[in-house]
Amino acid sequence: MVSLTIKFIGALRHISGKTQFTVNSQDIISVKQLIETIVQQLPALNHTFSDSELNDSRSNSLILVNGKEISILNGLDTRLCGGDEIVFVPVVHGG
Repeated sequence: MVSLTIKFIGALRHISGKTQFTVNSQDIISVKQLIETIVQQLPALNHTFSDSELNDSRSNSLILVNGKEISILNGLDTRLCGGDEIVFVPVVHGG
């Protein structure tokens, strides 16, 4: 059993109604699979984690795995292990 600690920062706390929670999986999963699991459990986050208008599944959040941004790891394909802490920080766009 793989147990992952998920934390939400800023507006994501408000949208999800949670500061943190745990996701349990039978198998090692990727960040992309984790996002799919989170959206199933917390549908309010769907628009935050993907842009349906652009058909873009990239997260609109900065994602840290054990304090490291996933772009320096393996992006959305980063494999998660039991005990990992995943933090989602909202990205603010403006112009």
